[in-house]
Amino acid sequence: MPSTPVSWIKPPALQPGDTIGIIAPGSNIKPDLLEAGCRSLERLGYKPFYFDSIFHQDLYFAGTVERRARELQEMFARDDVRAIICARGGYGSNYLLDVLNLKQIISHPKIFVGYSDVTTLLTSFASVGLITFHGPMVTKDFAVADGVDLQSWNAALTGLPEWELNLVPASRVRPLVPGSAQGTLYGGCLSMLVASLGTPYEVKTDGTILFIEDVAAKPYQVDRMLMQFKRAEKLANVKGIIFGEMLDCVQQKDQGYSLEEVVVRIIGDLGIPVAYGLRSGHVSSGNITLPIGVRSTLNVTDSAVTLKILEPATRRLQAASQVFKS
Repeated sequence: MPSTPVSWIKPPALQPGDTIGIIAPGSNIKPDLLEAGCRSLERLGYKPFYFDSIFHQDLYFAGTVERRARELQEMFARDDVRAIICARGGYGSNYLLDVLNLKQIISHPKIFVGYSDVTTLLTSFASVGLITFHGPMVTKDFAVADGVDLQSWNAALTGLPEWELNLVPASRVRPLVPGSAQGTLYGGCLSMLVASLGTPYEVKTDGTILFIEDVAAKPYQVDRMLMQFKRAEKLANVKGIIFGEMLDCVQQKDQGYSLEEVVVRIIGDLGIPVAYGLRSGHVSSGNITLPIGVRSTLNVTDSAVTLKILEPATRRLQAASQVFKS
């Protein structure tokens, strides 16, 4: 994402009956999980669509780079597809960066949703001004019961002008460093954000409310990645930080310290609000949809955390505001 303001491109809002294109930009997928996810999308009133080539396999990838890039480009180009959701992450989206036509993609702006390895694509599209969405995927979250937080999904994708996540104690979101900040919501999987450093696709975090999440990374590995991010000055001008659930990020069950303690040791001196435990990305249930590229505020007190979205993430005519408890 550019460090200077851009004219953000908001995709058209999602409506009941719309066709949702499903792609596999990274690792190969399981047909039964894809079908389970498609059934969930149908129950929500959408029309899932995918190309038969989505089942191709090349080593651990969902087919060749050419197949995966062509699939993504065609979904953006098709007039009948209103949104694009990734089937899964895994590994392999980074291969697409050198072959995708970003000018063509932003000339047909659409809702694009994913997380994990797909962080690479979310931040790449955001770098040219397209608002993207860190949220549930088809074979991971839509394929299981209670896998998707539908309130944030609807608020983010249908163009609600202003809404907030009131992260009450029951949501297991914890305040780490009190404070209040406003910035552009941005981020994704920590491993992918750090992997961008030193490449032409390096993330730019200035002026952001930075969301960071990962899965099955041991505390010392999270420490190492955060230190690398800090030394690369990617945290120097961040306005606030909120961590994800950080699922299975433990060294061992009886370790004598918490990951929160590790986090505070590294970033507690930045003078910005920090919270921990937002369920988006790799989560135990109820995957929350976060719009990347919108103005937001993060308020952290000693007892509560609130993340407020200050503008619609998609183009829609509606005047309302709403508060969601998650």
